[in-house]
Amino acid sequence: QVQLVESGGGLVQPGGSLRLSCVGSGFTFSMFAMSWYRQAPGKERELVADLPTAGGSENYADSVKGRFTISRDDAKNTVYLQMNSLQPGATAVYSCNALQVIIEGTSHRQYDYWGQGTQVTVSS
Repeated sequence: QVQLVESGGGLVQPGGSLRLSCVGSGFTFSMFAMSWYRQAPGKERELVADLPTAGGSENYADSVKGRFTISRDDAKNTVYLQMNSLQPGATAVYSCNALQVIIEGTSHRQYDYWGQGTQVTVSS
């Protein structure tokens, strides 16, 4: 059974920091690209950061560059999102995603898994 379980969300004051964690099980974690998404009330889900498999470079949404850091520990089947200098605009449900695309000739197979999300609220 595939599972992604996020933790670390909560209420933080503007300017504060949080570290989110997402633990995967039931699949070969090291072979999946990992991402963090967020969805604020009334808005579409947006990609915050992604990190390919080992050796790849991370990518960030422009709105979080320089303040958020994504990292992974394949030995622990865990991906992290360190969030610094948080502002109220960061309030959202944050979810992790695991994605693997296997190309076979002219076709491909895709494995796409989601966690249930963790609430982050930035407010004074």
